[in-house]
Amino acid sequence: MSSTDDAASTPTVPDATRRAPHDQAFGSWVQTTLADGWDPEPEAPHPAHPGAAAAAAAHRARLLAALPGRAVVVQSGTAPVRANDTVYGFRPASAYTWLTGDQAEGAVLLLAPDGTATIYLPPSAGPGTLTYVTDRREGALWVGGVPSAAGTAARLQVDARPRTELAAALRAAGEVRVLGGIDPDLGPGDPELATTLARLRAVKDDWEVERLAEACAATARGFADVVRELPGLLAGDGRRGERWLEGTFWRRARLEGNDVGYSSIVAAGSHGTSLHWAPVDGDIRAGQLLLADMGVETTSLYTADVTRTFPVDGTWTPVQRRVHGAVREAHRAGISEVRAGRPFLAAHHAAQWVLADHLHRWGLITWTADDALHEDLARPGAGAHRRYTLHSTSHLLGLDVHDCAALDGSEYLATVLEPGHSLTVEPGLYFQVNDRTVPDELRGVAVRLEDDLVVTDGAARVLSDALPTDADELTAWMADAQAQPLGR
Repeated sequence: MSSTDDAASTPTVPDATRRAPHDQAFGSWVQTTLADGWDPEPEAPHPAHPGAAAAAAAHRARLLAALPGRAVVVQSGTAPVRANDTVYGFRPASAYTWLTGDQAEGAVLLLAPDGTATIYLPPSAGPGTLTYVTDRREGALWVGGVPSAAGTAARLQVDARPRTELAAALRAAGEVRVLGGIDPDLGPGDPELATTLARLRAVKDDWEVERLAEACAATARGFADVVRELPGLLAGDGRRGERWLEGTFWRRARLEGNDVGYSSIVAAGSHGTSLHWAPVDGDIRAGQLLLADMGVETTSLYTADVTRTFPVDGTWTPVQRRVHGAVREAHRAGISEVRAGRPFLAAHHAAQWVLADHLHRWGLITWTADDALHEDLARPGAGAHRRYTLHSTSHLLGLDVHDCAALDGSEYLATVLEPGHSLTVEPGLYFQVNDRTVPDELRGVAVRLEDDLVVTDGAARVLSDALPTDADELTAWMADAQAQPLGR
């Protein structure tokens, strides 16, 4: 390149503008003209649900009632690096969205003791500035769809200001409680704040319950999409069919929501015995069971978490039906225990007793169900069933698939259910291919059933009941779904 080349003889973009190594430099003449000639951008609508502002205001009031006297600082966070200078898609910290309804990257909520809420938003360069065109992080032309501060304030009914004003606001606020783990520059985290937020978020209000119901309804449609693809996979070579099905469900999640709520588990055949089968690269073959654990995350970021296990060709073998029947019996026993006033662990104990009883009657464990579920874990036989059941039966559910994890484990497990608690019931049986205690006919068989429930004043509301759990009803549902055309 000669010294007269434009890129070598003219200034590069200003230091404040981020430029990747592969980006070409802008010449001085271009720099002086790039900022000119732009009309204002159309206002980007704020993505918050119409009811999010009222729900978030109620959430803030609950927090201040629980922790009065000091201002609270909660951050939305930034997207983690995927590789080099590329990042994963951004998803805000759940507590930030719960308190604001907002999803902006790099934003900070300052909640004053009197209830005044201010969101401090990172810069976004608009028309009339050079960075509008050249900055890959702050330039609105690059990232697009950035709601303005005014639009954020109007939608969420809070004050919205530039983040450059945050430092002064924090000095004026004095001693504050900071939700830690996101930006250490804002000060040390307050463990009491994290625990209190988890306690409050564990009990959902009506608005949140309906968001979970939306997630479950979209998830049911995603399961139907997956089932419709099975005949085509079976008619072809089925190669890496797990990934095809994973992508099929992801498309539904992106169409109707924000994304999947967690990495989908799509496990055919013996892959189902790996609880969090991560490769998702197996083939689809007739005669297999498909264990699919998937959930749509809504645009409000509430997620479903649903599992069904079904024969890919629509026909159960006797062994598959037997295992599925035992898990369904356990699943129903667990659901019957989800009601106000009952311990969180009641569903787990009920479901595990049923599974242990089947394992005993099948001769896989010599101990009775009562022995296996004995509270003295040092007693011989206590936990004998766990070799084949592996995981707990329930977890809290909400903005996070494993919601309210900031709670101490002893407090979490000692929860007494009350209306508004949302949780899963998900028993399973897993017989590993290399387990010498398992007869050949069971090796490689895995079944899990999972539904999402909300505690009410009476029987629990099963949000995911659009998907059947009975073996015959499940295959009938598959046939009905497959009779529908592929597509949206």
